Amino acid sequence: MEHIFETIADPGDPMLSRFISAQPAAGLAQQLTQIASVWHAEAPGVPGAGLALALATFRSFPRPRPAQVVVSGPTGASLAGRLTSGVAVEVIRSADTSLLVASFAAHGARDVVTEIARAVDRGVRVDLLLEESTQASAAFAALPDEVHVWHRLDTSGVLHAKLIAADRHTALLGSANLTDRALTNNIELGVMLRDPHMVEPLIDHFHWLLAPENGVMRLA
Repeated sequence: MEHIFETIADPGDPMLSRFISAQPAAGLAQQLTQIASVWHAEAPGVPGAGLALALATFRSFPRPRPAQVVVSGPTGASLAGRLTSGVAVEVIRSADTSLLVASFAAHGARDVVTEIARAVDRGVRVDLLLEESTQASAAFAALPDEVHVWHRLDTSGVLHAKLIAADRHTALLGSANLTDRALTNNIELGVMLRDPHMVEPLIDHFHWLLAPENGVMRLA
């Protein structure tokens, strides 16, 4: 689209009208008409080459990928959700440098444990935030010593968050604990975020929780 604007002097150029009317794709002519209308109303002095540059710059920015519904348990045709067990493994596999996992309870979930071990093998830093009262850390006892296991310092409350976050770009959060039943048979609901603008503040919050000076979490 940019190339046609590069040859147009201003929004009143007849070439623009002919180009718009010649578009066969559904809805494209209407979109171009709206662009031309805004161009005429807001910046009629900007040449077509300037508008082409603005459009090309906008297209160069990566578009955030939409959030995706994740479920466990029975599913019907009305919900196009993905299964928690598969998404949990996918998120872990996508980690290149860091993996942050939080869960209130954990047992079984062999696929998750296996993928975490593989992440460690490829040099990923792994932080597990686990609730101490549920002995969740026992599910990960076979993992290498490089894995950092964290418990909450304050016993007046529990660590109830459920999160798997890869680097600073992808996160799975929802109701499911890291247990066999929660990942498969229980009725659970979650969401996978693949927009760094949403994931990064989430990761920053958990890094704040882990900072020793804040007195929230301690290494097991």
